Amino acid sequence: MGKLANKKQIADNEAMARAKHIRTSPQKLNLIAELIRGKDAGRALLDLEFSKRRVAAQVKSLLESAIANAENNHGLDVDRLYIKEATVGRSLVMKRFRARARGRAGRIEKPFSNMRIVVKEKTVKESE
Repeated sequence: MGKLANKKQIADNEAMARAKHIRTSPQKLNLIAELIRGKDAGRALLDLEFSKRRVAAQVKSLLESAIANAENNHGLDVDRLYIKEATVGRSLVMKRFRARARGRAGRIEKPFSNMRIVVKEKTVKESE
């Protein structure tokens, strides 16, 4: 008796990187994710480099990690990588209070997000 093995989450020609507790709301992070979905990895890195959004630097670091995983752990060709999926999810929410008039309190929520990037290597047929 033992546990059943988990199914493999990604294919052999894919690599993944995940970031937890990114200090921004999922809605704002999803704007950056939409910017890079489906693009070539090199092009996505350039777009993130010159984006004016604060969180773009963390997403760029995550994408670089996914590319490094593809190269080192899976032996994929870096020049043929593209972003297959970039998913964003909710994480914890810090709740704070601010003093308001007449003894009341105003609630302040500071949301966190998770992000997952999967890069995939284009086959020879796809790249033509």
